[in-house]
Amino acid sequence: MPVNDDEFVSYQQWGLDFFDAAVSADRILGAVNNIAGQPIDFGPIGVGPGKIAKVRAYGEIGEASAVRLTGPEISYRVELPVTLTFEVDLQVDTHVFHAELLVPLILTARALDGVRIFISIEPPRSSDVEVKVQAEGIAASIMQRVVNIEGELRRFVAKYVARETSKPHIEAARLIDVSAAIDRAWSSIAPKPATEKRVTDDFNQALEAEIRENEETFLEL
Repeated sequence: MPVNDDEFVSYQQWGLDFFDAAVSADRILGAVNNIAGQPIDFGPIGVGPGKIAKVRAYGEIGEASAVRLTGPEISYRVELPVTLTFEVDLQVDTHVFHAELLVPLILTARALDGVRIFISIEPPRSSDVEVKVQAEGIAASIMQRVVNIEGELRRFVAKYVARETSKPHIEAARLIDVSAAIDRAWSSIAPKPATEKRVTDDFNQALEAEIRENEETFLEL
């Protein structure tokens, strides 16, 4: 189809438009949702005065959501939900708590040499982690204040998510090799070499000749 002169843009504008189209919310989520659904199980660890109380927690990471941020860079605020059930063992008795946490991450698309894009992740800080704890029973509610359950959960989950998002398979998902993708796409649409076309034509001619010969043999019978 013909191209009008007013459709041409500068290389700089094309690059900005490309980044904006390539780094979508879905692709950003794909960089972190590899850890969604995986279980979390830690402890028992000592908490509270003298570390007498022992805490064990288990749960899983949920599907993340993303919101585009305003600014000169293409960045998203990603919120990663975590659900946990944990037990506080006081040696005399055990109390059960349920927690809903929200871990915020900032993901930014950055340009690399070799026509590549890397999605950087700003590690979460424990102070940024939102947590809601529900205790089973009045006694458990009192223990929540005594052993600072929320603070311990924030620190652990922030450290856990930072470690998981830096693992090799997650980093691989955050690297987009645009040049390699273009090469693969071009190889599928590029004209075939003349030698390959000649071999195909010879094969087709031989096949047609064989079909005609079989038809003649059949008619003679």
